[in-house]
Order: sequence, then structure tokens, then C-alpha cells
Amino acid sequence: MKLKKYSIWLALFALILAQLACAAGEPTLSNVRTARDEDGAQAASTFGAFDTIYVVTDLANGVAGNTITSRWFFDNVPGFESGALIDESTIDVTEESFNGTVYFFFPPQTDGWPLGTYKVEVYFNNVLNSTVFFTIQ
Repeated sequence: MKLKKYSIWLALFALILAQLACAAGEPTLSNVRTARDEDGAQAASTFGAFDTIYVVTDLANGVAGNTITSRWFFDNVPGFESGALIDESTIDVTEESFNGTVYFFFPPQTDGWPLGTYKVEVYFNNVLNSTVFFTIQ
């Protein structure tokens, strides 16, 4: 009888552990947006020539080893080749567990951003997750 009770408790414990492991879920990158601030509260798609541009995203269930990469391109900017890479930056998650906002920023050059449309691709673990566009007016 003791062995049967022990087996039931062990099975129940294993079931609870399995449910807790699944509750955390897979790491997910969502809500990619351009903004005027690092927390993404001031979402915008149009900026001035001397604005700093933020690309903000939300990471849920992030774990150590996850990577988020942004690749910034000219899209339709007079005098620049469409699709030319401007900058690339990667953030590595180092915490065992991370839920929160991740951001990239690109300050203007000394003489400001050239007027036109730009594109930013955001990759999660080396897989394209989202593409966002912004305009400099």
C-alpha cells in the first residue's frame, strides 16, 4: 500500500512539473515598432532629420542564448541605393528568464538623416521576425 501511495505522489509531482515547464512557453518576439523612446510608449513612423529612431519589441519567455538583431536599410532615400545596409546590431539575452522590452536605436548623423523612407528588419534567433518602415521628413 505504501508503494502505491508513493507511485501516485510521484506521478502527480511529475505532472505538476511538466505543466509548469509548459506554462513558461516558447520565447516570442512581438509588437515590433518604431518609436521616439526606448520603451516604445511614443510609437511613431515619421521623424525629423535630427531625431533618434528607436526600434522597440517585446520579448516574452526569453532565455539565455536568444538573440535579437536589427538590420537598418535605405528604402527610398534620394541619392542612396535602395536596400543598402546602414547598420546592424545584435542583442544577446544573458538572463535565464527575460520578459520585457528590447530596443535598438540609431541617432542622426551630424548633418541629420537624409529625407526619405527607411526599412528595419528584426530577426529573432537568426530568423526574420518583422520588417518596419519609417519616414524622415
